[in-house]
Amino acid sequence: MASAPSHAPAGSLVPGTLSPERTVPDHIDPPDYVGLAEPPKYTGPDVFDNATVERIRRAGQLAADCMVATGELIRPGVTTDELDAFAHEYLVQRGAYPSCLRYRGFPKSICTSVNEVICHGIPDSTVLRDGDIVNLDITAFLNGAHGDHNVTFLVGEVDEQSRLLVERTHEAMMRGIKAVKPGRPINVIGRAIESYARRFNYGVVREFIGHGVGPAFHTGLVIPHYDAAPDYGQLIEPGMVFTIEPMLTLGTRHWDMWEDGWTAVTRDRKRTAQFEHTIVATQEGAEILTRPSA
Repeated sequence: MASAPSHAPAGSLVPGTLSPERTVPDHIDPPDYVGLAEPPKYTGPDVFDNATVERIRRAGQLAADCMVATGELIRPGVTTDELDAFAHEYLVQRGAYPSCLRYRGFPKSICTSVNEVICHGIPDSTVLRDGDIVNLDITAFLNGAHGDHNVTFLVGEVDEQSRLLVERTHEAMMRGIKAVKPGRPINVIGRAIESYARRFNYGVVREFIGHGVGPAFHTGLVIPHYDAAPDYGQLIEPGMVFTIEPMLTLGTRHWDMWEDGWTAVTRDRKRTAQFEHTIVATQEGAEILTRPSA
């Protein structure tokens, strides 16, 4: 078997064809933003009681279980729309609403971001090829709470540069999670992420952020993934729930937006990877809420 090339190819992705919007059974309660141009303003807390954290945990675990099951389908020849269809059915069959669906008009149930797509890629007729990388962003809304999770997968034989990018992006997320301690400012998370990414001359995307999550998909709490000090100096408190989801690139941190208003691609079309967990701050540090059940 020939070895994979050492350098990642430049991106040339173009939009595919969208399938019709998938339906959710009437017995599943949708989030409050469904049918609206934008979600209602969230005015609740970012620090939650144990009962609310448990609801977020159950939603997060379901999102993680869905991620594992959907990830097993990833291989050359599969379309991103097929991944969306599977994840949609997985969630609704378990009584959850796919949070992405109709959030600010997003037309699909998960995000599928291939190669140079930083985030928010829309599942369509795009066929995954040997050597691609693809990020799945899956959020479940269950019993009034969201659990938000994403993972970047390798498709077949992937070049070494892309493989390392994926591994190191996961490590960057974990370092951000390890930086979480009550009494520390939120900006230590981004400092931990960016200081690690700089070792490899990776770009660190700034405009797409981690966020508070729970009863609302996005609460308004901002978690930057770069060293933003002295900004974002709000102190971390036990019971605070938010996502950490760094996006690292092989080149520039700057990006362009497709005409769909969602798909953000690296300006130089070099590859990018992302990982995300929903976490709760504890007295000792952080607990990941988006772990699979098995």
